[in-house]
Amino acid sequence: MISQTAQVIPKKEANPVSNGSEFTPALSGDWSGKNLEEILKLCRDLVEDPTYPTVKLWRERGGKVLGHFQVYFPEEIAHAAGMLPVRIRGGQTEGVAVSLHFGSYLCSILKTSLDLALNKNIELDLFVSNPICDGARNLAGIWGRNFPYKAQILHLPQNPNSAAAAPFLREEYARLASDIEAVSGQPISSEALKNSITLYNHSRALMRDIYEIRRTEPWKLAVDESMALIATAGFLPREEWVAMIELVMPMVRNRAARRHKKMRVVLEGGFCETPPFDLLQAISRSCYVVDDDLYIGLRWLQSDVKTSGDPLANLADSYLFDSSYSAVQHDDDKPKEKMLIKRVEASRAEGVILASAKMCEPGLDEQVAYCMELDARRIPYFVSEFEENQTTFDDIEIQLETFVENVMFD
Repeated sequence: MISQTAQVIPKKEANPVSNGSEFTPALSGDWSGKNLEEILKLCRDLVEDPTYPTVKLWRERGGKVLGHFQVYFPEEIAHAAGMLPVRIRGGQTEGVAVSLHFGSYLCSILKTSLDLALNKNIELDLFVSNPICDGARNLAGIWGRNFPYKAQILHLPQNPNSAAAAPFLREEYARLASDIEAVSGQPISSEALKNSITLYNHSRALMRDIYEIRRTEPWKLAVDESMALIATAGFLPREEWVAMIELVMPMVRNRAARRHKKMRVVLEGGFCETPPFDLLQAISRSCYVVDDDLYIGLRWLQSDVKTSGDPLANLADSYLFDSSYSAVQHDDDKPKEKMLIKRVEASRAEGVILASAKMCEPGLDEQVAYCMELDARRIPYFVSEFEENQTTFDDIEIQLETFVENVMFD
């Protein structure tokens, strides 16, 4: 039985690894003493590093790692078993090893994430995937044939509006918890899971604070900087991430940044594969991105999960009834085009950038509904696509500048 606390860690300490060792120095180093720009740069460097250095250090200290593919995963369950949950991402790779396993017609993140694992840039103890598209549906099977650890599929309800959805998902989480217990060697007690839920509730509240600044004072935190902060939650121990963000937030609020006359936009399409940082910087030169769906899986639950009662049932209820939206979930109560309009209105955006990843089947499909709804409401929008390995953005930047000028000076 374990009992991890939701207490914020001291500035030079991190959570214990799963083998029960004493508190150890933070995986990402000491954040204290650094200014905001230094912290943002370190976060971006960690996100762009395809070798997952902090995950390697966790394993060197005896910890076990659960890797999960997009979009949403209940990380609290892995955390309660002492494992480090890691959101598997793609990166800059040559793609030689993965070419033997995947065709060229798939999105980049499917191929590069597997390529990074084949080249031992990241080593796991358990892999979990979601069948969010045709490619991801086969990912666990391909992953499982190439690594000695178990590759599991988490089946989230395809019809969340069904009365059977909540009990089904609760049992699915219980099945997943059994696999996690077997790998970690630690039972997941209700108390440990409630403590993990409390910690993750706090971390999601901090993420909401970040996005509130983006909506109210977007000149203080650009979209690429925000993504760097949020993305680190995908691989740092959550206690360490909370401590870092609590150090950063006063710096952001007190940041002496000049307000410019820029168009306010919502960026939609980065729910799975995310745009390169340089592309986000190019967008920021023309616009204030006041909301987006980048790393939406880490922010999927919209308010605190209940800590009283059955914790697995509470996690299931929050997923079904208190969650965001994305192109990979069909929910009659959350029509995606209507939810996009709510995001636009809540952030007081003046336009939308629809930027889907290349070869992204769900993202490209949804663009049709988004465009029709935006047309009906006369909301300006800009349509583009991206790839995580993309390195040149001049054409997109020129097109976007033209779009912004046409809207602002019409």
